[in-house]
Amino acid sequence: MLKGNKGEWSEIYALFKLLGDTQLFTGDADLNKVETIFYPIIQIIRKESSGDISYQLNNNLVIIVGGNQELEIPIATFAKQAANLLYEIKNSTGAAFSIPEVEAFMLSVNCHSIAEKSTSKSDIRIIIHDKRINQAAELGFSIKSQLGGDSTLFNSNKRKTNFIYKINGFTPCTDEIERINSINPKTGKIKKRIEGITAMGGTLAFHCMEGNILKNNLVLIDSLLPHIIARIILDYFSTEFSSISDLTRLINNKNPLQYDMQHAHSFYEYKIKHFLTDSALGMTGSKVWTGVYDVTGGYLIVKSDGDVLCYHVYNRNQFEDYLFSNTKLETPSSTRHEFGMIYEENGEFFFALNLQVRFK
Repeated sequence: MLKGNKGEWSEIYALFKLLGDTQLFTGDADLNKVETIFYPIIQIIRKESSGDISYQLNNNLVIIVGGNQELEIPIATFAKQAANLLYEIKNSTGAAFSIPEVEAFMLSVNCHSIAEKSTSKSDIRIIIHDKRINQAAELGFSIKSQLGGDSTLFNSNKRKTNFIYKINGFTPCTDEIERINSINPKTGKIKKRIEGITAMGGTLAFHCMEGNILKNNLVLIDSLLPHIIARIILDYFSTEFSSISDLTRLINNKNPLQYDMQHAHSFYEYKIKHFLTDSALGMTGSKVWTGVYDVTGGYLIVKSDGDVLCYHVYNRNQFEDYLFSNTKLETPSSTRHEFGMIYEENGEFFFALNLQVRFK
């Protein structure tokens, strides 16, 4: 019996919903459907262990090609199954659960897995009719769901995503280091430790990145991006702000890189949007980034009301605005990712912070 969490079942829901709707609607930065911008769906392709399964729309039918036989299923059936699945996802509890009725229908349409297991960020491929160029385009989309927990945009990867800060003006004894490193309230542990360093006259200054792959990935996007993100991470752990938009506004006001702001150029916002976009479309902290997108279409967002909205790389500004307005930094496990402790090297003291970005 198939089991999955709400986010994984949302991939099946997106498949059924889109086949039932027969068109892909776009959304704005606030997750509202833009009724006037949509793409007619020609075909959806889903990867299964046995190979690709094609769901082709033809008049009122979905023609399923792949597996042992060709099937024809009414579009209305997929719309009904999508509504049933949405109800089950919303009303199910537990980390992982099965939905026998939905599984039976899945198997009947050659859908044998809940979520694609792949190193690619692309969860589903859709062939749409692009009215702008009057031809078909095959695009890969990553699916993010509001039906379960908040999805991550950029995942921590242990020390590979650590940013190292040198502690200046700080000459503690061993007991003081141990005291600060042992600060462990129920919430805000890292923030409290930074406050402990500050109380002893220490200040954190970005020193380097622990992971060379991520460092070079960021430099590829923009040579100063490691310094910008390092400052944003430090502000996250030192202030009450967590949203990317608030943290970017804060660094813009401080302007630590001393950009020429006399003409109100949005230096920091522009660079952070590029980081978010590349992260959304394939860039990670553990794999060399060449700028070639895994996700050629963009994002499909499964909203809490059941709508499935498209954020398309064709509409890059809209896609960037969505990412910028709907993401935040968060604190991953400091034990698992090995950060948040004062340590000494060659008589100097350092403190590591880790990067993780999640949807709000």
